Amino acid sequence: MTCLPFIFGRKTTSAPKRDPDIDEELSGIQNVRLYSYKELKLASDNFSPSNKIGEGGFGSVYKGLLKDGKVAAIKVLSDESRQGVKEFLTEINVFSEIQHENLVELYGCCVEGNQRILVYNYLENNSLAQTLLGGGHSNVYFNWRTRTRICIGVARGLAFLHEEVTPHIVHRDIKASNILLDKDLSPKISDFGLAKLIPSYMTHVSTRVAGTIGYLAPEYAIRGQLTRKADIYSFGVLIVEIISGRSNTNTLLPKGNQYILETTWELYERRELIELVDISLKGEFDAEEACKFLKIGLLCTQSNPKIRPSMSCVVKMLTGEMDVDESNLTKPGLISDFMDLKIREQNSNDIKTSSSSKDTTISLPASGAENTTFTVNYDQSF
Repeated sequence: MTCLPFIFGRKTTSAPKRDPDIDEELSGIQNVRLYSYKELKLASDNFSPSNKIGEGGFGSVYKGLLKDGKVAAIKVLSDESRQGVKEFLTEINVFSEIQHENLVELYGCCVEGNQRILVYNYLENNSLAQTLLGGGHSNVYFNWRTRTRICIGVARGLAFLHEEVTPHIVHRDIKASNILLDKDLSPKISDFGLAKLIPSYMTHVSTRVAGTIGYLAPEYAIRGQLTRKADIYSFGVLIVEIISGRSNTNTLLPKGNQYILETTWELYERRELIELVDISLKGEFDAEEACKFLKIGLLCTQSNPKIRPSMSCVVKMLTGEMDVDESNLTKPGLISDFMDLKIREQNSNDIKTSSSSKDTTISLPASGAENTTFTVNYDQSF
């Protein structure tokens, strides 16, 4: 078991000027290399547009060659980034001591002046959102065995965070655009800016709700009580996306087919789950295994979080070490149910959208409180 220490010391060969607002908090971060802005500017050829490999509400990501010869992904956070100081420090803290083959590797960071930059290992095949769900804009082919390996790899990474790290880590934003792929299409969970640490003696933490519509567990969105089961719900959505090759929401489809969990449940009830498998596979897949994976996705997204399996059980089911028990499988918590509740409980939506981050702030009456204000992200990365 890995323990996250909160005592302090870090590797650095120089002492660049740091933002005084976060200098004190940085003293609590361990084992993270501090890069100078000059070094990262040189590595990315002055943050050349030709080296830009990603862009979003958080800022931009550049490919760079560090002076030690490592190829890196340099994540430059914008001033308007939804990832503020707290989230920036959280992401560093989470990575400062943990390592796993299915998590991205943090090389270090830069906090010189007003710059906030994270430096990760470079992953050649971008994200699942861009390569698998990108609408045919990628030349990467995902055969059946690759898809199963990705599902199992992500599950193992989450099981590590949930059960092998103390305090337990809840990612809070598991989605296709946060699953990066290396040259062998092995998955790496990324973007820990929203992660929460949950001590083993606590059943949940109450927190501002954050995540991405389509992956957000309805019970967490409504009550703001975060457990590991919220990540498990998100993983369930993801596994259905991987098997079907479809994003979780597509408003261009007929009304009854817009939300993939609704479609999955309907096909399950009709015993026609096989119809959901990605047609780009051209029939070259294990039909029994495909249905098993989709059933696991449904188990993970059940409306009652208490009956969702743990991630270690999910890994065992995916790898065949444990049978998939669907005898008491119940209907998933659906995004449409969440949206209906939002409309019913709110006479008029109080929605403010940030054009810079594509986040949405929603004020929603919740049990035990007059209202709950939270930020969700409508993922537009593909």
